[in-house]
Amino acid sequence: MGSIISAIGAAINSIISAIANVIETIVSAIVTILLAIWDFILCIICCRCFSGGRGTRTGAGYGSGTTTGRRRGFGRRRAAATY
Repeated sequence: MGSIISAIGAAINSIISAIANVIETIVSAIVTILLAIWDFILCIICCRCFSGGRGTRTGAGYGSGTTTGRRRGFGRRRAAATY
């Protein structure tokens, strides 16, 4: 009689464990997607904020894309000049 109760307990344990694994996988996938979106947003913000300064638009017309000073480097820095 004890072995039957033990087998039923083991079956219930395995079913609960399987359900928990499925829920864990779903939560892990959702968190991974949210973190990827957050990382993408931060990458855009950091590239715009730390791209090497702001240039003021010249009077060449709206949307011409010309700036005084430097071009936007999108976070990349040039190598130092060697003399």
